[in-house]
Amino acid sequence: MISCKSQTARESFRKSSFSDFSLLELKFKFCIQIFIVMNYDFSKLKSEGERIKDRFKQEVASLRTGRANPVMVEDLLVESYGAKTPLKHLAAIGAEDARTLRITPWDASVVKDIESAIIASNLGVQPIADKQSIRISMPALTEDRRKALVKTLSAKLEESRISLRQERDKIWKDIQDKEKNGEIPEDYKFRFKDELQKNIDKISAELEEMAKKKEQEIMS
Repeated sequence: MISCKSQTARESFRKSSFSDFSLLELKFKFCIQIFIVMNYDFSKLKSEGERIKDRFKQEVASLRTGRANPVMVEDLLVESYGAKTPLKHLAAIGAEDARTLRITPWDASVVKDIESAIIASNLGVQPIADKQSIRISMPALTEDRRKALVKTLSAKLEESRISLRQERDKIWKDIQDKEKNGEIPEDYKFRFKDELQKNIDKISAELEEMAKKKEQEIMS
């Protein structure tokens, strides 16, 4: 039986003559091939999953509720210093009370730039600026507006689910192709399918949790 344990391989190498080197090399290549067959690289799925979650997080944050939450503006792009920069890199953002945000730039010269970015956004709020900072007051939401926001939230969640399913289908096709080409045995194909679904379920649950928290915030 060929052993893939590194300690055994080293012992074999010390005891072998130079003529045995080719055999050891074949054993090493065999071990590498077994490792490749037994494992599927899901790193691309995890990377794409993070991208989908980050995009959904930004979309969720853009849905204005009646509560003052720094998250709703921290990723707002501000045209300043000749480039577009996320607001959180230009200013301190805090909640004065349940319905008021205070934005204090580290450089007061960008107050007007921040004010313009807020007005041009889809936040639907009117900022009040002075020489040093900007205040944003959140108007109370009507019942109809709350329902409309929940509907928008559900649509954004479904878009993220679709993106996730598309990524799942691409990886499943790759696994099937590898099995057809003899790169992996059939039983490993179904093992990888199960592992794929576990990864998808985990990402999907995280999306659901974000949506649930946002809906509670909208309706409270």
